[in-house]
Amino acid sequence: MSKINCIIIEDEPLAVKVLSDYISQVPFLQLEATFKDAILATDYLSDHYTDLIFLDIHLPKLKGMAFLKTLTHPPAVIITTAYHKYALEGFDMNVVDYLLKPFEFERFLIAVTKAKTGRREKPGPTESGAIKEYLFLNVQKKKVKILFSEIVYIESQREYIRIVTTKAEYLSKMSTHEMEDLLPASGFKRIHRSFIISVSKIESYTAEAIEVNGVSIPIGRGYRDSIENW
Repeated sequence: MSKINCIIIEDEPLAVKVLSDYISQVPFLQLEATFKDAILATDYLSDHYTDLIFLDIHLPKLKGMAFLKTLTHPPAVIITTAYHKYALEGFDMNVVDYLLKPFEFERFLIAVTKAKTGRREKPGPTESGAIKEYLFLNVQKKKVKILFSEIVYIESQREYIRIVTTKAEYLSKMSTHEMEDLLPASGFKRIHRSFIISVSKIESYTAEAIEVNGVSIPIGRGYRDSIENW
């Protein structure tokens, strides 16, 4: 895979230095430019393409979230901020990850690996040029079409998974890891060893659980740090 080109939009010099140092340690990342405000970045993006943006929220002139809303076809975005209150809004806008300052290199690496994985697993165009919006799963000796937009959550049940949708439930003999590889990375998140949830179905969340369509799903201990940094 070719390198992931990235830019930094950050007005704090120390934060820029930390991010630049971290990026230089990751072989698949290539830093193209840094900007102290979103207006300068907008001008750059009018003539250049980038794969990934490291975006601070509290910026001069134009705030990070407002900038993000101006992008018609945004690249992958990793939010970097000292404020956790914008996490759910960022999640609604399909950001790759939410890094709460100050963050260590290990946490940074988890975030950029998500960006790399999402780039690899993003569903490609179909023959008609449209983005694939469904998959077919083996259910009771037949192939069943399931729309991504209707999936609420997926639960592991030993050698099977239970797919709960807005219309029905299905059992298929496969693992959650296999299922995760088939889902669009921006629309679904693993929050527990046994659960994957649909981002669009989130109604609320705490450090212990996420509510999707009226159902409370537990957050695994190993995933709590990631959840708190949305």
